[in-house]
Amino acid sequence: MKYRIVLFFIFFQVYTFGSQLMIPMDKQQKNHLKAYGIAYWILENNATIEWLLNYRGGSFMFGHSTRIEEELIIRGISYEVITEGQANSIRSQIANPDVNQEIIQLEKVPKIAVYTPKGKQPWDDAVTMVLEYAEIPYDKIYDSAIVMGVLPKYDWLHLHHEDFTGQYGKFYANYKNASWYNQQVADAEADAKMLGFKKVSKLKLAVANNLKNFVLGGGFLFTMCSGTDSFDIALSAHSTDICEEMFDGDGTDPNCQQKLDYNNTFAFHNFQLEQNPYVYEYSNIDGTPLHKNESLDKFTLFEFSAKWDVIPTMLTQCHTDIINDFMGQTTDFKKDFIKSNVLILGENKALGTAKYVHGEMGQGTWTFYGGHDPEDYQHMVQDPPTDLNLHPNSPGYRLILNNILFPAAKKKKRKT
Repeated sequence: MKYRIVLFFIFFQVYTFGSQLMIPMDKQQKNHLKAYGIAYWILENNATIEWLLNYRGGSFMFGHSTRIEEELIIRGISYEVITEGQANSIRSQIANPDVNQEIIQLEKVPKIAVYTPKGKQPWDDAVTMVLEYAEIPYDKIYDSAIVMGVLPKYDWLHLHHEDFTGQYGKFYANYKNASWYNQQVADAEADAKMLGFKKVSKLKLAVANNLKNFVLGGGFLFTMCSGTDSFDIALSAHSTDICEEMFDGDGTDPNCQQKLDYNNTFAFHNFQLEQNPYVYEYSNIDGTPLHKNESLDKFTLFEFSAKWDVIPTMLTQCHTDIINDFMGQTTDFKKDFIKSNVLILGENKALGTAKYVHGEMGQGTWTFYGGHDPEDYQHMVQDPPTDLNLHPNSPGYRLILNNILFPAAKKKKRKT
């Protein structure tokens, strides 16, 4: 134990005069995305970070060490060396009750998993791309691991752009003859059989229920695109069959719409299923058809009280409040179908849709973020993956990484 302490002291030796390092997260930052990775790396090495909410775009501050400074330079991250007196002045400014800012201690490195299939295609997932770009480690898990009870090992889980309804993304009409589609179906059916389920839809429902229990028990769940509405639709359809014959070998329950259980969902209610298997859509939750003009398509982040609404403030840290919108199978969410207890973090004002929503359930939380790739307006199947070296300051990708650091925050009782 003494040996470990000595190594830690050498690795993160703080200067005698108590100087601090600050990573600005406003428009002065050269690489916002890498900055989250260095924050994670510091936490991995048992150091504490102060997250300065709403101060210069949500900056990070921590004790100065030569090793950290070297790593900042290697990764191309902008930083400033400040005195302890300057740091205390910043803390005093933030503590002013008239200032909409707050300091959150980041203390515990979150254990991260991504729910993703072994045959994931390169165009598939913005979250795994940004985790790898930011150099944040994560485990890959899928259906068998979840059914076997692996989730309690993790703090934070992202759902790859999955179809939890068992309809294989409703790609049938356009891609039923594609090799990747048929391999996806074969793999899913083999997994269901191996795990003792008669249908893929039954396996996916079991997975969805495990994910719900993960949140109820204190987990942090994040998902984008079709992982949002298909998850809630699967939970609502727990007592009926919404899959046509080409998906599961038999037809749907003719009364499936009437049998949906909206009490079992996280975010959405009162929606209507899209029951035509040849239509690339799950329900009327999705706002994709409303998006017509890329140049005018924007969404806006809400501003929250940093001292009173700490969690939504953490999730919306950014260097801009207006972000270019981007499409996906599920681009955003029509507000008519969002439950009243769901918090909207970002909206497309022109279209009246919610882009970024959040909620609490049991001891945990969940966040749904519409769209596929924040730096590719209309990312298509088989398009090449986005090169994040070209987008180091992406505000849309920053929102994903806010969710990564959120579980590292020292627990603080929400003010009422």
